[in-house]
Amino acid sequence: MSQPSPALAGRLRALRKESWPGVLITQRQLADAFGVSTGLLSAWENTSKPVSPPPFRLDAYATFFATRRSVEEHEFRVLPADQLTDEEQRRRRDLLAELTDLRGGTSEATDTAEFAPGNLWRFPPNEDVVIIGSELPEDMRIEYADPASPDYARLFAYADPDALIELYGHIRACNPSTNVAFRTANPRAPLRPKEYTAHLVLLGGVDWNPQTRDMMHRIDAPVRQIGRGKPGEDELGGFEVTHADGTTERFDTRVSPEGTLIEDIALFYHGVNPLNRRRTVTVCNGMYGRGTLGAVRALTDPRFRDRNQAYLDARFASTASFSIICRVPIFNNQGLTPDWTLADHRLHEWPETS
Repeated sequence: MSQPSPALAGRLRALRKESWPGVLITQRQLADAFGVSTGLLSAWENTSKPVSPPPFRLDAYATFFATRRSVEEHEFRVLPADQLTDEEQRRRRDLLAELTDLRGGTSEATDTAEFAPGNLWRFPPNEDVVIIGSELPEDMRIEYADPASPDYARLFAYADPDALIELYGHIRACNPSTNVAFRTANPRAPLRPKEYTAHLVLLGGVDWNPQTRDMMHRIDAPVRQIGRGKPGEDELGGFEVTHADGTTERFDTRVSPEGTLIEDIALFYHGVNPLNRRRTVTVCNGMYGRGTLGAVRALTDPRFRDRNQAYLDARFASTASFSIICRVPIFNNQGLTPDWTLADHRLHEWPETS
């Protein structure tokens, strides 16, 4: 990634405060127009500890400040670029070139997929998204998972259908013009090269999802998932973290004395796709199904997603990749959404310092 630029931060602040005499634009108003948190926009303007916006946010800045029409409605807005006049288009191009130069030009780093503040599940237009889910072992499937059954439905072969339905619907809603597909990690029907090099979302852990198992060896986070073992074994599985000093720490699920799961452990990882640096990979992974669903719902649940996204914006906006290992509370056999703003819910964060 490009190095954060104090000059860019100062210019962004000046645009907001000085573009049109007599027009007061608060950080909150501009953040709402861009669809990001006020804290993140403040970080972009902070000349002491600046955070560089990703390139597509500079495009929004250039479009917004190319025309006074952006502030003529009660709620400020970014107009579609094709609605700008010829003179506004010229100002937009000039301003975008200036901001891009202040950010660090068009180096290779700006051609790499970056953190998406405001809504991590929103992707650039015309870039495919592929969700890869876990597949149930054949001895655990019901008859409707058999294609020969008159009542066959392929979702009966998926290990995390609740997480898949939740996430697929949310990504489609956030990206209505994007091709969003889902597949299982079936070694008999491997993904095509163009699917591996799309924006990848991996659901489920290393026990039943070989794609997750392979990707965990390729990503840069110092996290390893320990499998649950074969049925009947006592191993419940967990996540192991290697700290910078070489020490390791393990995080395990919790069960009641009767053997009921009362707390799952989940991993949320987001970073550059190691198979295509212009795309991303996101891992939503629990030791059990309710952990995987909890990792998904952290950023889809209407009661929690805004605060969790704001936490990511403040904590990780200047990093190319990050991970959170968190608790997923289970109450009355129902998995609850983790709240990343609570220190007790966050077990480990990487990078460990920001």
